Amino acid sequence: MRHIAESTIRRLSLYLRFLEEFEQGGISTVSSEELAQRGGTTSAQVRKDLSFFGSFGKRGLGYDVHELAERLRQIMGLGREWKVIIIGAGKIGTALAAYRGFRERGFSVIAVYDSSPDKIGGKVDGFTVRDIRNLSRDAQREKPDIAVLTIPAEGAQEVVDRLVASGIRAVLSFAPAQLQVPPTVALKNMNMAMELESLSFALTNQD
Repeated sequence: MRHIAESTIRRLSLYLRFLEEFEQGGISTVSSEELAQRGGTTSAQVRKDLSFFGSFGKRGLGYDVHELAERLRQIMGLGREWKVIIIGAGKIGTALAAYRGFRERGFSVIAVYDSSPDKIGGKVDGFTVRDIRNLSRDAQREKPDIAVLTIPAEGAQEVVDRLVASGIRAVLSFAPAQLQVPPTVALKNMNMAMELESLSFALTNQD
């Protein structure tokens, strides 16, 4: 498959949520214009985004809501369970471990790790916090798919290197650091400061 832009993937996720809302409301068909209005884009952009993955809908009739939702779930890899581990039992890690929305979308948190003796052995939403030193051994047995990093910048690269060596192929990082991974590993950074700066820019430049 050709490279798909991150912005396109984000819009696909939005389209899926809108379609699921339509399903719950008993709506059976939807037009590209209706999806565009909900997503703050254009009908041409909706059609372009979907065209990367095949042909959908019929001219003049729109899209079958259930059929398109199912296809987007397949495209997004949401038809299976993904095993998730959380590195860092601080406030962010604890909140993520308790978030019920993950399981609804097929993401199952299976373990929480930390390096602090004060936290190892403690409880986080029913999970016993594990020692990060046991990560490689545990990964061989449990084979997690995704790691969520919620630790400070210091030492984050070392932890990522350990994750990669343990066979984990996807990392979501909340650590405020520029991390390096091999091309075979997907890395997504969640930089809160940058997101707030983006909102600051939007507020400053409103008409």
